Amino acid sequence: MSLAEIARFTDVYEADLAAAFLESHGIPVSVTERYQTTVDPLMQRALGIRLMAPESEIEQARALLAMARAGEFATDEGDDLDEDDGGTRTAGRLMAVAAFATGGFWGTSLPHRFRPVPWQGILVSSALLLTILGAAWGVGQLLLNPP
Repeated sequence: MSLAEIARFTDVYEADLAAAFLESHGIPVSVTERYQTTVDPLMQRALGIRLMAPESEIEQARALLAMARAGEFATDEGDDLDEDDGGTRTAGRLMAVAAFATGGFWGTSLPHRFRPVPWQGILVSSALLLTILGAAWGVGQLLLNPP
């Protein structure tokens, strides 16, 4: 029995969800490249995660996935997720700005000696240090020379 590709995904979780959906409809599915892409997540986009099934099941599997993408299996209940209050988004934005400012977005899987210098963190730290020193100098001047 030879396998053929049903679909290709760029996210291993989406591929696993599609595989579980197809298996719940009686189609045996194999998710390939799972282990290569979990070792280095950047490989997910490069390789893609393929869903493989027996050639006799390909058309039915593709039709089921197309129906799922079109929303034919959706219910009237809707999502069970709470409405976004805006605070979560604000906190996420603040964390993203802080990570960028300190060089957090530039992390790689390279060993420490090969990583680039986090210049953003150096700039932010230097600015903060200069601000603190300037404030301390100003307070010292006020204490030494009261008005």
